[in-house]
Amino acid sequence: MGFSSSLHSLVLSISPPRSEASLAVRNRLYADASRAALRGLGVNVSLVIIKLVAGVTSNSAALIADAVNSIGDVASAIAVRSALHVAQTDEDDDHPYGHTKAESIAGLCVGLLVAFSAAVLALETIKGFGDQRLVPGLIAGGVAATCGIVKEITYRHTLRVARRTDSAALKAVAWDYRSDAIGSGMVAVSLLVAPYLGPIAKYVDPAAAICVCGILIFNGLRIFRGTAIELMDQQAEPQIVDHVRTIGVTVDGVADVEKLRVRRSGMEYFIEIHIEVDGELTVEEGHRIAHKVKDRLLLEMPRVRDVHVHVEPHHNASLSR
Repeated sequence: MGFSSSLHSLVLSISPPRSEASLAVRNRLYADASRAALRGLGVNVSLVIIKLVAGVTSNSAALIADAVNSIGDVASAIAVRSALHVAQTDEDDDHPYGHTKAESIAGLCVGLLVAFSAAVLALETIKGFGDQRLVPGLIAGGVAATCGIVKEITYRHTLRVARRTDSAALKAVAWDYRSDAIGSGMVAVSLLVAPYLGPIAKYVDPAAAICVCGILIFNGLRIFRGTAIELMDQQAEPQIVDHVRTIGVTVDGVADVEKLRVRRSGMEYFIEIHIEVDGELTVEEGHRIAHKVKDRLLLEMPRVRDVHVHVEPHHNASLSR
């Protein structure tokens, strides 16, 4: 029975068992990302305590603003770590596509939290701008500078892991750390020079706090936009799509790839691929080729969670059975 007379298309979505090597790669990615999130959590808890104590004792609005941002970082690290744990959970009856979007949702929440907390703090600082206040001492500036250096180191480590694992949530957290490092640097400079600026000294600290909040709002909205695009199932990066297409057309029996959709979900991908085969093949032969395509993709791309293969007839092909 040929395709041309009995069946226009065949859909295959039965998941073959993954190889041990593929599962090992996937598990290692999640483990690396989780460890990076935990390290960031430990660093941020320490910085919150240091900044709050130094900010309150030195009467520095900018340092307190930086501490509030670190509190948001603590919440972000907890959310990302929890999301990575949920994302690894296998499919169930209520979630047949798995739980990988939990990581994207965490990244979205991180962006909103950063932007909202910074906006609230900026408004409070603006209300009190110009009020008579003590000029923070040099110790506060030294604390801010030290925190900035620690945050820059944490950013570099987290971004390195995020790029290796291709984790959107971890990248969001990493860039949040970078904005923190820049903000702490600005606070440090302002606090260290303020005592020497005479009458305008009292404006330096709140001005620095407002600048820090502005950077955080921009960064939070950027994080929100990136993860929102991912949640809307945007087509994956061109290099990923091209790689999938290349693998598909090199499988024996495949004449061409008619349509290809690759969507990202957390650190993993879902593929919908339409392949063309000789229209005179039987359903069983088409099914066998579709299985080859799916097995090959899962084997060569460990981050692929599932593949949906749709078979179409290619009447002009001269393919051997």
